[in-house]
Amino acid sequence: MSYQIPRTFQKLSVTKLTNKFQEAVEFVTCKTKLPGPKEVLVRNRYIGINASDINFTAGRYDPTVKPPFDCGFEGVGEVVSVGESHQKDFQPGQAVGYMLNGAFAEYTLVPGRSILPLPDVRPEYVTLMVSGLTAAIALDKVGKVKSGETVLVTAAAGGTGQFAVQLAKLAGCHVIGTCSSQEKIDFLKSIGCDRPINYKTENLNEVLKTEYPRGLDVIYESVGGETFEICVNRLAVKGRLIIIGYIAGYESEIGFKPTRNATLPQKLLPKSASICGFFLFNWANEMKSSYSKLVENYKTGAITCLVDTGQDVSPFHGLNTIPAAVEYLYTGKSKGKVIVELKQNTEKNTLSTSRL
Repeated sequence: MSYQIPRTFQKLSVTKLTNKFQEAVEFVTCKTKLPGPKEVLVRNRYIGINASDINFTAGRYDPTVKPPFDCGFEGVGEVVSVGESHQKDFQPGQAVGYMLNGAFAEYTLVPGRSILPLPDVRPEYVTLMVSGLTAAIALDKVGKVKSGETVLVTAAAGGTGQFAVQLAKLAGCHVIGTCSSQEKIDFLKSIGCDRPINYKTENLNEVLKTEYPRGLDVIYESVGGETFEICVNRLAVKGRLIIIGYIAGYESEIGFKPTRNATLPQKLLPKSASICGFFLFNWANEMKSSYSKLVENYKTGAITCLVDTGQDVSPFHGLNTIPAAVEYLYTGKSKGKVIVELKQNTEKNTLSTSRL
């Protein structure tokens, strides 16, 4: 089977280290390269927006990185050309996904070992990657959630929060979720959240102290700042707090909101409680098996995937809408996972290739 591949394509390149995404990136046109022996060329159809995109453009994950460099962590699309070492593994036209830096592009060269075969091309499969996997692996391997436990998910109606809620419920837990609007309250109820809390109309600390005096067994925390401090104080005996982010501080110059941690040992020790950070790509050996389980849960209806393509503002269609999508995520108005759909490159000057 052959595929028509444009001789050039567009991508976003980070040309300035800053957490202000629109200032950090430029659109560049590149010559299309056919895959090497162990690579697969993927035409991206849907790409995921993550809060940590601005940490990446600011160079916070790797202080040694120098612009220009690629950005974007995850994509779903179809194979258009296959390197000779993977001729038996992948077919042009096959639906695939991947988690690899460089997804903010029309085409991405992906090592064959990093390819995730998919039943078809749809945005829901992007939601299950960085966001879904973070929830699945963090709750299982770090949180060690057990049936009957009480779990708090902060930013519960967001890209990863939606999965933390559903997976904790599947594990037999009582789930509390924080959010910022009545619309999000309604969504959380629809996916099984036992006690949604709108922190703009209710006092989070008072609700937790009054309604859950025994404390919280597991906390899936992504906000930071004051929310983090409340979470620490509300841990139960042997409680586990998982830090998967601190979005409240990402837009600041230092990237986080300082917290009062001087008394942390005194708060944790009497309860035998613990706090643990979780960064998905440190758990690469768990990703493929966990992703297969998530896909199966989605296919059987055990979990749902809320996709936000900016339909309530201005639909995110095309590479040029990525900066607006990142900005939208930080308005606090998004629900579920923010996804950008890419249009097909219609350039007539193409490379005709078989399974190379």
